[in-house]
Amino acid sequence: MSSHLGKSKSVSQFFSFVLTCHLFLLIGMIHSSPPENPIKCSSKNNSNCTITNSLGVFPDRAICKVSNAIYPQTEQELIAAVAMASMNKIKVKVATRYSHSLPKLVCPDESPNGNLLISTMNLNRTLSIDNSTMIMTVESGVLLRDVISKAAKVGLALPASPYWWGLTIGGMISTGAHGSTLWGNGSYVHDYVVGLRIVTPASPEEGYAKVRDLDNNHPDIKAAKLSLGVLGVISQVTLKLQTLFKRSLTIVREDDSDLATRATTFGKEHEFGDITWYPYQRRALYRLDDRVSINKSGNGLNDFTGFRSTLTPALAVVRVSEETQEATGDANGKCISARVTTFALRISGFGYTNDGNLFTGYPVVGYQNRLQASGSCIDSSSDNLITACAWDPRIKGNFYHQTAVNLPLSKVKNFIEDVQKLRDLLPEAFCGLELGNGILMRYIKGSNVYLGTEEDSIDFDITYYRSKNGSTPRLFEDILEEVEQIAVFKYGGIPHWGKNRNLGFIGAINKYKHAAEFFKVKESYDPSGVFSSKWTNQILGLDQSGVTIVKDGCALEGLCICSEDIHCAPRKGYVCRPGRIYTSARVCTDINRVDSDSDISITTLVEEEDLGFSDM
Repeated sequence: MSSHLGKSKSVSQFFSFVLTCHLFLLIGMIHSSPPENPIKCSSKNNSNCTITNSLGVFPDRAICKVSNAIYPQTEQELIAAVAMASMNKIKVKVATRYSHSLPKLVCPDESPNGNLLISTMNLNRTLSIDNSTMIMTVESGVLLRDVISKAAKVGLALPASPYWWGLTIGGMISTGAHGSTLWGNGSYVHDYVVGLRIVTPASPEEGYAKVRDLDNNHPDIKAAKLSLGVLGVISQVTLKLQTLFKRSLTIVREDDSDLATRATTFGKEHEFGDITWYPYQRRALYRLDDRVSINKSGNGLNDFTGFRSTLTPALAVVRVSEETQEATGDANGKCISARVTTFALRISGFGYTNDGNLFTGYPVVGYQNRLQASGSCIDSSSDNLITACAWDPRIKGNFYHQTAVNLPLSKVKNFIEDVQKLRDLLPEAFCGLELGNGILMRYIKGSNVYLGTEEDSIDFDITYYRSKNGSTPRLFEDILEEVEQIAVFKYGGIPHWGKNRNLGFIGAINKYKHAAEFFKVKESYDPSGVFSSKWTNQILGLDQSGVTIVKDGCALEGLCICSEDIHCAPRKGYVCRPGRIYTSARVCTDINRVDSDSDISITTLVEEEDLGFSDM
C-alpha cells in the first residue's frame, strides 16, 4: 500500500508539472514572432538561396538550393519572370508566404541555367468585392485571414476553409486545402472558385509567357483549380461567396464504441461537423456545428490554442519532455502527458470564447468569419522570439510528421475498426498521437477537379512526433506505420497533396480516374516542364524512379516501406516485420519491447483515478 501511495505521489508531482507547462501553452500572448520568410538568400540581390517548409525540414531532409528568388508585385512583373525563365529554360517553383506544404512541392530542380523561385508574398491585394453578386477577386498571395476579414467587412463569407488562416489562396487551391462539410459546394476551397488567371510558359511568338483567364465554363479549370503548381503561376483568384451567417457549435465528448458506424453519418447531420478521436482514451469529440439565425445572440471567437503565440520556454519544456520520453521508452509518461494535454485543451474550450474574451461553455455562437479559422501567432510584430508559433524552426518547439489520408465514406467503418483492433492490442502506442490532439476527422464532399477527391470522404489527419535525428526510431513506431499503411494500401486512401511522408504518395496518381485529362492540360500549358520537378513528376507517376528513397534507415521517416532490417534501425533493436492485423504491412518493430506488457496502460489509468482525473 505504501509503495502504491509513493508511486501515486510521484506521478501526481509529474502530472502537476506537465499540467503547469500545458497551462502556459493555453495563455495567448499579446505579441508574437511570426515565422520568417522560408526563402533565405546569401546576397542582397536575392541570389544563392535556399527554401524549406514551415517546419524547416523537408521529409527527406534534403536542402533545396535555388539560384535566384524574385518577388513580383504586379501581374506584369509576374509575366516577365515567367517569360525569362521560359526563354532560358530555367526550372521554376512558386513559393508562398509561410510555405506550409510539407513535401517538396516548392523545390525547383537544378538546371544548367540555374533555377528560380517566384514568391507571391507581394501579390497580396484584394482587387474587388461586389456585394450584389457576392464575387470577390484577390491576388494569389492573399492570406486566408485577409480573404475572411475583407469579405466580412461587406457582409460576405467564404463558406468553407481550412482551420489555419496562414495559408494563401493560391497555395490552398493548388494543394486541395479544405475544411469540413458535406453540404452545399463542399469543403474544398477550390469548389468556391469561379475563375482564375494563371501565367504559363508560351511560344517565342507569344513572348514566352501568357495569361490564361479561366472561368467555370472553361474545361481547363478542372486542372488549374488543383494543379500542384505544375501548370504555371496563379496570379488572381475569383471566389463566389455567401451572405455572412452565424454558426452555433457544441463539442460533445463520448466513448468511441460506436465511432465506426456514427462517423459515416455524422457529417450529414451537421453542416460543419468534425470529429477528434483519442484512441488510447477511447473517446471521440463530436463537434455539433450548424448555421443558425443571424438574430441568435452571441459573438463567439475561435482562437485555437495550438495556433496562438506561445512562450518559447514553455514550448521547449514540452518538447524536451517528449524527447526524454522517447529516449527512455517512457510510454507511461507519454500517456499521462497525452491526457494532460487533451484535458487542458478541453477545459479551455480549445481556444473558443463566447464573447472574444472568455469561454463560459457551449454552445459558442458567432459569425462565420470569427469561427471558421484562426492563427493569431502570425498577427503581430516580432518580439525577439519570446513567443512564437509552436512549430517555428528557430526555436525548440513542435517537430512532427503529418499523415493525412482521405477515405471514402464506404470504407471509413472498416478502417476505424482496424485501428480499434490495433488499439486494443497495444493501447499505449496511441498516446503519442494524442499529444498532437488525436486524429482529426474532417468531411470532404466529392469534387469534379481532376486531382481532387471524387467521392464523399473523411480526411484522417494525424500529427505525431518526429526526431530531430533522422536515424532515431520512434517509440511504438510500428503501430503508427501500420495505421498509415492500412489507410493508404489496404483501403486505397488518397493522400493530402500538401502533407504526408513519401510512402503516402506511392501509387497515388493511379487513384484518380481523370489523371489523363490533367496530363493533357499540363502538356498544353507547360510542354517543356518549366514548372515541373523531380518530386512532382514522381508523385504524378511521370518519373519511374518513384517517390521512395531506399537506403539505410529509410523506413524510419517514411521514405520507404521496409523490406530488410537495414531499412529500420537494427542496431537499436528495430527490425522489419509484418503488421499485427494487416499482415501485408511492413513496419519497423522494436524487438526489445515486451509486447505482452499491458501493465503500462492499466497503471496509468489507476494512477489517474488516484489523482481524480479518471474521466479526463
